[in-house]
Amino acid sequence: MEKYHAWTDRADGAAGLDDDLILTQASLYWFTGAIAATFRPYWEHKTYPPGPVLVTVPTGVAVFPADLVQPPRSWAERNYNVVHYTRMPRGGHFAAREQPDLLAQDIRAFTQKLDVPVGRSLTAYNH
Repeated sequence: MEKYHAWTDRADGAAGLDDDLILTQASLYWFTGAIAATFRPYWEHKTYPPGPVLVTVPTGVAVFPADLVQPPRSWAERNYNVVHYTRMPRGGHFAAREQPDLLAQDIRAFTQKLDVPVGRSLTAYNH
């Protein structure tokens, strides 16, 4: 429960993470035994750090002020084809729950920048 409070932007009171949501999430992890699987990406990243890889697929980055990581645009551009970068005015690690309208608006702005002909997959950018 402390993660939900520590990793959210509670300053504006719009975090949207009420007790019912927190208890539901904890119950899902506890009753299904799924919590260990959620830690695997962190373990893999620490154990097998990624090497220098350039991702050429058009990438959008939204940085929320109360999130755990605050990557500057220059850092993101070293490894990704950043075509859209936004520093959000509010929100945290659970942005989709805290600020769904803000996140949806930013995703729409990102997708409008993509010049993908109808019927063409974004995977074509990675060749």
